[in-house]
Amino acid sequence: MTETNKAQVLIVDDEREHAQVMCEALQRVGYRCDVAYGREEASQRLQRKAYDVVVTDLVMEGQRDGLALLEQTRSLNPPPQVILVTAHADIPTCREALNDGAYDYIEKPLDLEYFRTQVNRAAEKAALLRQNQELQDRLGEDAGFEAIVGNSAAMRKVVQMARQVAASDIPVLIMGESGTGKELVARAIHASSRRRKARLVTLNCAGLSESILEDELFGHVKGAFTGAQTDRAGRFEHADKGTLFMDEIGDMPAAMQAKLLRVLENGEVVRLGSNDPLRVDVRLISATNRNLDEMVAEKRFREDLYFRIKGMTIHIPPLRERREDVPLLVHYFISQAAQRHGRRIDGVRPEVQQLLMSYPWPGNVRQLRNVVENMVVLSPTEKLGLESLPPEIRPSAADASGAIHSLVGISITQAERELIRNTLKMVNGNREQAAKMLGIGERTLYRKIKEYDLT
Repeated sequence: MTETNKAQVLIVDDEREHAQVMCEALQRVGYRCDVAYGREEASQRLQRKAYDVVVTDLVMEGQRDGLALLEQTRSLNPPPQVILVTAHADIPTCREALNDGAYDYIEKPLDLEYFRTQVNRAAEKAALLRQNQELQDRLGEDAGFEAIVGNSAAMRKVVQMARQVAASDIPVLIMGESGTGKELVARAIHASSRRRKARLVTLNCAGLSESILEDELFGHVKGAFTGAQTDRAGRFEHADKGTLFMDEIGDMPAAMQAKLLRVLENGEVVRLGSNDPLRVDVRLISATNRNLDEMVAEKRFREDLYFRIKGMTIHIPPLRERREDVPLLVHYFISQAAQRHGRRIDGVRPEVQQLLMSYPWPGNVRQLRNVVENMVVLSPTEKLGLESLPPEIRPSAADASGAIHSLVGISITQAERELIRNTLKMVNGNREQAAKMLGIGERTLYRKIKEYDLT
């Protein structure tokens, strides 16, 4: 029995004998069939089970219920292929149904051989569409994560947690300093979730008053306030069936915290100026650079809302705590900026790489990206050198003088040993990155490590 013959088929016909004839004709060649004797029973079966092919009579009990079932199947994921069975007089209607997504129609009385052929072709199409969807789903598992650059243990943990939580619908709280990439992680989670075909809607809560925030989240009806000339959907409605990302949720006013909690608990929003609740199906991802535990203890953030939004908490470390990621990020940002500005840039000089890795980056990844882009634009050479560094990163004359004096009185061997030791410490022992920074081969570095007993 082929994979196509294993397809699940639903037969729908209010004439029981006719339904059984079609069912038996398919079962003889290996199809798995269920039978429904009317639209209501068929509708219930479609809600409970996934079918590859639906064969339905067009007219049942005097109504064109086959068209209603066709409409229902279009909302299913994946939708089954629908074959309509019809009398000769209804052929024009069936031809119109083809434009609405029906696979084909078959006239009564049935030629069972032709009937089996058409079902087989419909099953083959369903199998092909299912395989394409599975391929897209597998590709979607990595969607968004490609933009998260970093090979440090801390960032591998972040990506692992984000991948795990993406498949579920539980709320996620992303914590980290400004510029660490919280929205990037939120976008990766959405892009890898089952909601990725729906919208990701973002809202930054920082600096918004209670009235503005309420209107942004819940929307309003015409006449709700001065200037409300039309109805307007809020972010929750706009994100229905998708994801709402609320950045800087720790800045939300206390009164709005209570209103947000109510929406999260009952899944309903009420537009300003209206009394009619609207159902929404939204996954919430929140982010903040504040310490919410302290804010809860100080009664500045509702404890019940805190527990509601932290289904899983992901902490993104600041860049200064994962300096080994800097070379990867620099390479990534150079590639982006060079393409965007039409420049040819062939990496950075070792001394520049070392300065970039030793800098504390108070603005985190966002600051590094801006610095690298400016260097790409301003660099007079194809390798980014010291002359392209911004003043806050470039070493001052005093720093350079101090570094020179610290080397006075020691041998070249001692200076080399300290240079290698400090470089290895800076990259957390990553010998490949250390060799690149020092401008030597990895074999040479291994020999020096052994020679200077730096293991």
